[in-house]
Amino acid sequence: MTMKRTSDAWMPAAEYGRSLPKFSVNLLVRDVPRSLRFYNEVLGARVHYSDADFAALNLEGIEFMLHSDHTYDHHPLYERLKAPGERGTGAELRLMGIDPDAVQARAEAAGATIIQRVADFPHGWRDVIVADPDGYSWAVGIEAQK
Repeated sequence: MTMKRTSDAWMPAAEYGRSLPKFSVNLLVRDVPRSLRFYNEVLGARVHYSDADFAALNLEGIEFMLHSDHTYDHHPLYERLKAPGERGTGAELRLMGIDPDAVQARAEAAGATIIQRVADFPHGWRDVIVADPDGYSWAVGIEAQK
């Protein structure tokens, strides 16, 4: 694994790994700092730690990670990561509890991609779907008013 970080990690990897819940998300991204701007400014994620290789975040109580592509250079997925284009097609990350109107406004201000504008949907959510810089789509919203 290639690392750009020059200092010690915020905590030992094994300690962090054991602290994660049974289900967690790890997104492989081309540029961690670029992605962090989206997650912090648009979705309002809290950043526990970040460097050029890795970031640990919390979004509405959900812990998740970002790993830079270069950290997977010895991993079987690395060849797939070199392909151009957007990532994540076929997976939609959904999170209830975030004001979709506020997310849409922040996405517009940040120049982020809005896949589907805010609306009330038959499935009971008022949501917006936005894409991070690598193309991962996030549907965030609240319960639609009846």
